[in-house]
Amino acid sequence: MKLERRHSLSIKLLRLVLLWALVVGVVLSMGQIAYDLRKESQLIDSNAEQILAMSQDPATQAVYSLDREMALQVIGGLFEHEAVRYAAIGHPDETQLASRERPLKDSPYRTLTDWLFGVEQQYSVGLFGREPYNEYYGDLRITLDTAPYGEDFLQSSLIILLSGVLRAMAMAFALYLLYHILLTKPLAGIIDRIADINPDHPGKMHIPMLPGQEKNELGLWIRKANELLESIERNSSRRREAEANLLHMAQHDHLTGLPNRSMLQEQLARILADAGRRQRGVAVLCCGLDDFKEINEQFSYQSGDSLLVTVADRLRANSGRLGSLARLGGDQFALVQTGVGEPYEAAELAQTILDDLSRPFELGDHTVSLRATIGITLFPDDGDNAEKLLQKAEQTMMLAKARSRNRYQFYIASLDSEMRVRRELDKELRGALERNEFHLTYQPQVSYATHEVVGVEALLRWQHPERGLVPPDLFIPLAEQNGIIISIGEWVLDQACKQLREWHDQGFNELRMAVNLSTVQLHHSELSRVVTNLMQRYQLPAHCLEMEVTETGLMEDIAAAASHLNSLKKAGVLIAIDDFGTGYSSLSYLRGLPLDKIKIDKSFVQDVLVDEDDATIVRAIIQLGRSLNMEVIAEGVESAEQEAYVIAQGCNEGQGYYYSRPLSAAAFGDWIVQYRAKTSKTRSSSEIS
Repeated sequence: MKLERRHSLSIKLLRLVLLWALVVGVVLSMGQIAYDLRKESQLIDSNAEQILAMSQDPATQAVYSLDREMALQVIGGLFEHEAVRYAAIGHPDETQLASRERPLKDSPYRTLTDWLFGVEQQYSVGLFGREPYNEYYGDLRITLDTAPYGEDFLQSSLIILLSGVLRAMAMAFALYLLYHILLTKPLAGIIDRIADINPDHPGKMHIPMLPGQEKNELGLWIRKANELLESIERNSSRRREAEANLLHMAQHDHLTGLPNRSMLQEQLARILADAGRRQRGVAVLCCGLDDFKEINEQFSYQSGDSLLVTVADRLRANSGRLGSLARLGGDQFALVQTGVGEPYEAAELAQTILDDLSRPFELGDHTVSLRATIGITLFPDDGDNAEKLLQKAEQTMMLAKARSRNRYQFYIASLDSEMRVRRELDKELRGALERNEFHLTYQPQVSYATHEVVGVEALLRWQHPERGLVPPDLFIPLAEQNGIIISIGEWVLDQACKQLREWHDQGFNELRMAVNLSTVQLHHSELSRVVTNLMQRYQLPAHCLEMEVTETGLMEDIAAAASHLNSLKKAGVLIAIDDFGTGYSSLSYLRGLPLDKIKIDKSFVQDVLVDEDDATIVRAIIQLGRSLNMEVIAEGVESAEQEAYVIAQGCNEGQGYYYSRPLSAAAFGDWIVQYRAKTSKTRSSSEIS
């Protein structure tokens, strides 16, 4: 690349030197001119004194003798000087003996000289007699025009200024030539040599040493530059390797070696652009491990990292069907499937992944099992850019985890609004207990042996001030996720025990209270202590408090669940398994748990008369309960026919709208009185018959 002349260092130096030389020449010249100005002012005063001194004696004689002719001659002599504009001889208190005046000199520089010296200068000298009398006769006064002096001063100043500038510029040119010969010209030669160097192989060509420059700074610079070029050549390959490593680290997960989120978004953007041109579908699958946190806690974080590497290897087994595979962070992975024609193709891949991850993993001396949940979005139906598709896939996966795990779920159009509602509810739920927005309702449980009300189930309700009644299946999972289910659960237990104590005091001693336990509560270490304290505080007898747990809650950790349930049994609490038949329904785990009652899920009871499969399940559950010496209660009984069927199969108790909807505490008190009266009347009629 050729250096432009206007960018040359010599040209820049010339400009700079000339500028400063001009400045210095002008400054020095102005200093000399200022000095001459002062001297010129002194010269005017000196000339005035000389003029007055030369005319003082003749003027004294003329005023002494009152000789007007002589005075005029003296003044005429004064006017021989071109600077004298006015002259007068006489006593100040009397008419002047003689005087003369002429106009100011017409000069083109008048304005400047007047500013420098003033328009005119006035001088005077006293006229006195001889010694020893020294009589005062009057004054000799003159006025000098400063223009003649100013013109002389301006001429000399111009000469000083021009000569100063010319001398400074001559010196500047001399310095520039010297600098150009000694530095700029050698540097230009070095630049020409540097331009020939190959940037990819800088060590192949050296900068030649300039003659006569071997021992000065330029020679030292050339030697050091050549050493630097050699060093760059030696390290260029290392630099390229380091850059490649840094790029890889910036775009890949350091643990699994998979692309990270940033690189995934770049790859997905390219895949979507290609799919848009080809009019082909793309599926984005966000896979989150369900049990990874427990594995970290049970073993170690090092074991967890080793497991993640193994999971990544199993996911790589599907790379032939994938356009990209990445780790998003933590226990989440993303898979991009290209060439998707129908949604079932993405579903097949998701199920394959779930099956692969369900196979046991070897973790040191232990064998562990994993479950996963997958959220799926489709291009172009669910979004047209990488960020939107990936975000929706993650949201879908999180929502699927909140509902049930170990499955895949496709993105639905209402997901965005549902997620916003969930976030708002999560925020509002945190203060609901303090704002007294919760209340309990009670649904009676009837014994089929005596047709008496033997218990009630306490049901938590959230009355939102704006949204109204929020369904429990919406806010309970939120409370479990953010941890406030513990405080809410303790409040529910306290209110239920307090209400049961009031009903016992009112004479309903046979009533027991059933309270639902969430999975988080079940595994809370303080649960048995809280229950024991409440039973003691409200003086409740043993077996009047019943805890209901779900199958899924038990199966998350059977050993821990068994330990907590045994602690509750020791406190005198009955244990019921709720929603039985919707989960694992395994006889092996039922035998190992201290259960007292099985509750048949209402989904089976409601269709027991019209669906043979549901009827078979109901019969099997009742037979299972009888074989294990457990009480069986049917949920969701809504008609006399349903009641008759479950009684005929050997069911012990029933609960549902056929008996009563969930009631407030006050309404339940009125209802049970009416129910007892109705039952008593029915019995009396039966006995009479």
